[in-house]
Amino acid sequence: LRFDEKVRVVVFKSEVKGVFCAGADLKERAEMDDAEVGHFVKRLRNLMDEIAALPVPTIAAIDGYALGGGLELALACDLRVAASSAKMGLIETTRGLLPGAGGTQRLPRCVGVGLAKELIFTGRQIDGQQAFSMGLVNHTVPQNEEGDAAYQRALTLAEEILPQAPIAVKMGKLAINRGIEVDIASGMAIEGMCYAQNIPTRDRQEGMAAFREKRPPRFIGK
Repeated sequence: LRFDEKVRVVVFKSEVKGVFCAGADLKERAEMDDAEVGHFVKRLRNLMDEIAALPVPTIAAIDGYALGGGLELALACDLRVAASSAKMGLIETTRGLLPGAGGTQRLPRCVGVGLAKELIFTGRQIDGQQAFSMGLVNHTVPQNEEGDAAYQRALTLAEEILPQAPIAVKMGKLAINRGIEVDIASGMAIEGMCYAQNIPTRDRQEGMAAFREKRPPRFIGK
């Protein structure tokens, strides 16, 4: 996906009705020794980092339970859409654990430090509407009979992104992801570098031409 230029948006969904991702298999985890657990969680953290580093926008379609590592997977995505009936939570403390695949870092960056601490300290599960009210998800929708309402809304969101200039979108994602980690002056420099990479693109020229000619632009990702 990283190197396929035809890929413009990635949507993560589950094939299991009622479950986005239930997290780690604790029965399997119980059979591991301490070293194996550490290695397993490190690999999981690396996987989430790889997802977060995908150059195109990513959307998590949360149509059911997203618990523990399942919510960490959703947090590794750029955007999240949830059914109102979905259940989400970093529940690790209820099992004698703490989030280990990015949850302690990505949740506070998403909802703020205070709310993140409350959710992690308590291991509380919240529904899609609560998640929306605290900014954990971008959109919440009533669940449908097929059980894929969040996925359908995620597709609609993806279709809003598709017509836009691919390189500009990628550079926008990069600028946000890099800039959020540094002070504002450094962030401005990062934005400037990303903007400079977009200036020589054919799509930028097409965008200007389409505006002058009062027609929709035809972006090609070049």
